[in-house]
Amino acid sequence: MLCKTGTNSLSPCRVRETCLEVLSLCNPHSLKEGVSVHSPIIKVGLQHDLYLNNNLLSLYAKCFGVGQARHFFDEMPHKDVVSWSTVLSAHTKYKHYFEALELFDMMLSSGQYPEKFTLSCALRSCSALGKLQFGVQIHASVVKLGLELNPVLGTNLINLYAKCDSTVEPHKLLALVKNGTVVSWTTMISSLVETGKWSEALQIYAKMIEAGVYPNQFTFTTLLSGSSFLGFGIGYGKLLHAQLIRFGVEMNLVLKTAIVDMYAKCRWMEDAIKVSNQTPEYDVCLWTTIISRFTQNLQVREAVNAFLDMVLSGILPNAFTFSTLLNASSSISSLDLGEQFHSLVIMVGLEGDICVGNALVDMYMKCSHTTTNAVKAFRGIASPDVISWTSLIAGFAEHGFEEESFQLFAEMQAAGVQPSSFTLSAILGACRKMKSLIQTMKLHGHIIKTKADMDIAVGNALVDAYAGGGMVDEAWSVVRTMNHRNPITYTSLAARLNQRGDHEMALEVITHMCNDEVKMDEFSLASFLSAAAALGTMEAGKQLHCYSVKSGFEKCNSVSNSLIHLYSKCGSMCDAKKAFKDINEPDTVSWNGLISGLASNGLISYALSTFDDMRLAGVKPDFVTFLSLIFACSQDGLLDLGLDYFYSMEKTYHITPKLDHYVCLVDLLGRGGRLEEAMTVIETMPFKPDSLICKTLLNACKLHGNVPMGEDMARRCLELDPCDPAIYLLLSSLYDNAGLSDFGDKTRRLMKERGLRRSPGQCWMELKSKIYLFSAGEKIDDDAVNKKLEFLLTEMKNRGYPYQENDDRLYHSEQLALAFGVLNVPTMAPIRINKNSLICTHCHSFIMFVTQVLDREIIVRDRKRLHFFKDGQCSCRSHS
Repeated sequence: MLCKTGTNSLSPCRVRETCLEVLSLCNPHSLKEGVSVHSPIIKVGLQHDLYLNNNLLSLYAKCFGVGQARHFFDEMPHKDVVSWSTVLSAHTKYKHYFEALELFDMMLSSGQYPEKFTLSCALRSCSALGKLQFGVQIHASVVKLGLELNPVLGTNLINLYAKCDSTVEPHKLLALVKNGTVVSWTTMISSLVETGKWSEALQIYAKMIEAGVYPNQFTFTTLLSGSSFLGFGIGYGKLLHAQLIRFGVEMNLVLKTAIVDMYAKCRWMEDAIKVSNQTPEYDVCLWTTIISRFTQNLQVREAVNAFLDMVLSGILPNAFTFSTLLNASSSISSLDLGEQFHSLVIMVGLEGDICVGNALVDMYMKCSHTTTNAVKAFRGIASPDVISWTSLIAGFAEHGFEEESFQLFAEMQAAGVQPSSFTLSAILGACRKMKSLIQTMKLHGHIIKTKADMDIAVGNALVDAYAGGGMVDEAWSVVRTMNHRNPITYTSLAARLNQRGDHEMALEVITHMCNDEVKMDEFSLASFLSAAAALGTMEAGKQLHCYSVKSGFEKCNSVSNSLIHLYSKCGSMCDAKKAFKDINEPDTVSWNGLISGLASNGLISYALSTFDDMRLAGVKPDFVTFLSLIFACSQDGLLDLGLDYFYSMEKTYHITPKLDHYVCLVDLLGRGGRLEEAMTVIETMPFKPDSLICKTLLNACKLHGNVPMGEDMARRCLELDPCDPAIYLLLSSLYDNAGLSDFGDKTRRLMKERGLRRSPGQCWMELKSKIYLFSAGEKIDDDAVNKKLEFLLTEMKNRGYPYQENDDRLYHSEQLALAFGVLNVPTMAPIRINKNSLICTHCHSFIMFVTQVLDREIIVRDRKRLHFFKDGQCSCRSHS
């Protein structure tokens, strides 16, 4: 209207009235057209009219946000408390909290006195920024102005102290509001829930009921959102549900969604669905909540069915719905399902949404064998955030493209996106896989510079990267510099030390944990049990077992499986079986541990029958299961049965044999004397032969005296690994056994000329929680042990046992350990010896003889299996 008639024909008063009328109509509806009055106001010289400007400022704030409103505010020639309050409100509304507090300071400096609305905006900004001291100053102004009884300001003050003051007690918050309304009480509860003070929120709720203030939908919605964190489980949530029915609170859609979410979080999905069906109202938020909780409970089929019901009801899914469904596809590694949801995402035009895009990147990285589609999804995101980059970086590292993940990390920083603790943890994981000292140290420098090392997750990842790369001292250094440590810190360290074979050091981590007052969890306990199993330290293992019982961790499958492994390795199958029986639902790892333990302890028939029990229990075998089965058949000479197991892998169980299975197959055929078939396996298998499989057949040739084939295998072995002394030793033994001692001596001389020496045999024993180590070819400074060994050897010769006198054989590590054990282990207890390599034929015969002379039980665990010696016999029935 103003544009058509012009402004020259109208008086300033008439223009002012018209502009105010337009602004009054536009302000409630935030119509952008109302800003057109700004030009006439300037033309007729009304730009100094404060009332007009305040109305125009309000419209700018509603229509165009903070930027243009602030620009107009700065140009206003005059400002009053309304002007300041309006611009402060706009900044607070659009979450420009820091600028809002700056404006509040400027207002006070200008001499203007704040009113309740201004103070309310300032207090809300303080709460959002955690500016407690500034908020306390504003609180003083509230009191000074006599506004402390104002319910709105009282509510804002409650929000401030509940969120920002960790020392404030809930009952002190009540003093801020006298005769508080349900809004004040609910604000207190909400603020406490938001800051994780769930127990305190419950206390305030109880006080609210005592004060005779009845909760409303918002009160219950807030309380229900924190119910799963209070430690009371479903009981607390059901109590709240009962109370809202008792108080007659109307079930609106928001409250119904909160109740459904509460039951679903506690895994009571049937009750969640019942509540959702109590009223006919549904929206996308409620459906997404149901789908999300089905997904988190790994009920993917139910989640998909809920999605179909949602679509059939006419409610369109949003970005969060599709993100949840894509996450469900990731959880079960279903690429087909994920691609179907991707198609729907494209159909509804949400592929550019950052939330959906991130879920797509994650899904393709986890479900696809390639990174191509994940990269396409990432490139489709208009402005990738830190989650987008982290998903991509972590995915490349998981797929084995560590170098590319480093490049992406650099690209992310170049794009101005700051890495989060998850990003740094992912890239440190890539460093660990590559064992890259340089990259790890570079990242460590960046972490210190950005103070990211204050985050315990980053510290743990750094420990894992250093320890996994073999830099144990650096890992310990990081542990010492961390502000806080948790079980993950020490579990990572112990696990990596186990992988390196530093099992004693892994057990020493327990002492550091105790000194740090960090309690073991089921994962750290499993790592320590694995270390004890590797060392064969029964005493340490039993102490850890006692701890697991006291702590309630013996019910965890990871701990129980480790106990099976421990007792099997220590030759105590009774304890291993008991640990297995105590498992409520044995998984594949549990059954594998039992089968492997029985096989390595020489209980072959029990191992095979346990496999039948496993199948009857409905547990599917995996590739580890068949390694144990074929090994068991090989040790017991069950050639045909071993072949049946091997060929049933792919035919019956759809498990593709790995190279390790072919090694076991060659060993099975070789021990059975079918050397030509073993050779055919090596030449026709879908893998390139390595040194181990060739050495396996070479050993079989030695057993059966096949010199030509043995020489061929030795040649192949040397081509693959010319520096392995075991090849020369196997070949020289082949020649010796075949009566070709000249060739045997020549082979040994050749080995020495090339500077190759066999790894020194070592044995160790545990006695009174201490480990004693014995090395081959070394005299020990213990006259009693030496005398005992000499006595046993003399007795062996006197009784007619053949014995070849030389220093090398005199001080085999098994013999030294045995003599020490005879002197120090109680007579009724078995002597347990652990060895880092296979027991030699000479020592095997020697120990069998000792059990005849001394009537002792001796258990030797070598690299391959356990040998139980008693009454001149061994559980392996022969040694080869």
